[in-house]
Amino acid sequence: QAQLKESGGGTVQAGGSLNLSCEVSGLIMSRFCMGWFRQAQGKKREAVVGISAVGGSAYYAESVTGRFTINQDSANNTVLLQMNNLNPEDTGMYFCAARPGYWCSRTESEFNHWGQGTQVTVVS
Repeated sequence: QAQLKESGGGTVQAGGSLNLSCEVSGLIMSRFCMGWFRQAQGKKREAVVGISAVGGSAYYAESVTGRFTINQDSANNTVLLQMNNLNPEDTGMYFCAARPGYWCSRTESEFNHWGQGTQVTVVS
């Protein structure tokens, strides 16, 4: 059974950085698009970033482009999200998710494995 477990969330001041990790078990990462979604209080969950199983190509939401970087550590079955220059609009619960297939999507319903989430709070 696939399991995704996020860690690394916390509270940080605006302009600061956080590194999120998603520990993956029970699935072969090379056959999945791995993505991060976030949900702010009272808002819909949105796609933040995803990395495809083919060539490691990634997409980024416009709001995080240039500030967030996703990487896969296949040796440790981990997906990493480096977040720099954080602002209060980045506050929310961050979820790691896996979508079967070699290519990525931003469509939430196409991801069939989800973690429990890790809270990120950015204070000004």
